[in-house]
Amino acid sequence: MASASLLTRSFLLSELLSGMWLTLKYCITRKSVTINYPYEKGPLSPRFRGEHALRRYPNGEERCIACKLCEAICPAQAITIEAETRDDGSRRTTRYDIDMTKCIYCGFCQEACPVDAIVEGPNFEFATETREELFYDKDKLLSNGDRWEPAIAANLAADAPYR
Repeated sequence: MASASLLTRSFLLSELLSGMWLTLKYCITRKSVTINYPYEKGPLSPRFRGEHALRRYPNGEERCIACKLCEAICPAQAITIEAETRDDGSRRTTRYDIDMTKCIYCGFCQEACPVDAIVEGPNFEFATETREELFYDKDKLLSNGDRWEPAIAANLAADAPYR
């Protein structure tokens, strides 16, 4: 009796037809989830780790106090900092370089920074044609911070209750 049932199912292709019916039902009743990528962007988490940026205070002064915690904690040793003392006694960086070809985007630099100077922003579209373009100096990092500051500030504010 079991072989007759198996033979009948095989002959009538009932499994194939039920699978095709299920596929057709999903195609008709479900809304498409495809987005038109270059023109539409999907949502990003406030904790997304993209391109690095150095932030400034609202008065325009850079936030980095040259404590070198980010350089010390970087597991890939991608960060290089040189600092000097100013006339007023505060320390500021003279050189802040990140080798993005070494960076593993772990976020340790952002977590270690006591003044939220170095952050990983929301930009994930920074492909380049040469390796040299992925060696970020202080000017490039500050310009990234200036460009993405509203989004970075919003992400930090959204993530603040969980830090």
